[in-house]
Amino acid sequence: MMNEPKEVILAEPRGFCAGVDRAIEIVERALVKFGRPIYVRHEIVHNTYVVNDLKAKGAIFIEELSDVPPGSTLVFSAHGVSKAVQEEAQARGFSIFDATCPLVTKVHVEVAKLHKEGFEFIMIGHKGHPEVEGTMGQLDSGIHLVEDAADVARVAPAQTEKLAVVTQTTLSVDDAAGILAAVKARFPSVREPKQQDICYATQNRQDAVKLLSPQVDVVIVVGSPTSSNSNRLREVALKLGTPSHMVDSADELQAEWFEGRSRVGLTAGASAPEILVRQVIDRIKALGAISVRTMDGLTETVKFPLPKGLKIDGGEVAPLQHLH
Repeated sequence: MMNEPKEVILAEPRGFCAGVDRAIEIVERALVKFGRPIYVRHEIVHNTYVVNDLKAKGAIFIEELSDVPPGSTLVFSAHGVSKAVQEEAQARGFSIFDATCPLVTKVHVEVAKLHKEGFEFIMIGHKGHPEVEGTMGQLDSGIHLVEDAADVARVAPAQTEKLAVVTQTTLSVDDAAGILAAVKARFPSVREPKQQDICYATQNRQDAVKLLSPQVDVVIVVGSPTSSNSNRLREVALKLGTPSHMVDSADELQAEWFEGRSRVGLTAGASAPEILVRQVIDRIKALGAISVRTMDGLTETVKFPLPKGLKIDGGEVAPLQHLH
């Protein structure tokens, strides 16, 4: 038996989702239309390659709005921002383009609507993640964060008649279901979203890894360490008993991961560009893989419109040189 990989099987779908596509395009178009620099609050999406590519084109990534000169053009990242950040940005007089993913905005709108009706919230998510900070920051108080089932026992809402649950869009579907079950056991009348908050892309990429993992000897996930949905893909494979590694780029692949493992599964998080997947394939081929095939899977057709004010003179620009 040879010790090197023989076949690479690509998950379908993988890589960029509609919200990431839109967010990157907002920054690229703003650069073309208004010139450099364009300021972006927080990494536009959690991917090192994408952020470095946009830095090279003239984007400046900041966390504190005090670092942005008055009169600048500012883009909010795909993860969304709190009310306080929105208000401060307006007060500072920036020209603002909001690249928040529409599926995150949907959660914000739901929180605002139910808050008016007197609801408090339990949010399932990861403490410190910018999406969670943005959603919790839609209100001054009344949103209680739970990261696991044990947290649910410690939640102390002011009342339980009007309690709703919301989630971060990029969680493990299975973990979130377990935490939601704990919420419902403790607060039986809790209100759930009509359609789950975990987004279509997170769900689809996790479903694809569930199909892929049993067919392969090792799973490689292309994604950056800060990317929540990419980390979840690696965990999904591990839970199914398949060794799994996450890499930010092909340079991070280690030959020993593939020793004695002839079939390699490969996927990418929703913020990871396809060029990185191609580079990983080339590296695995250099280690011995001969064939590459894509498994059958869903074709995603979701597209989100761009914000007003980003059309280039003379109508729409041709699509900018993109990171696919």
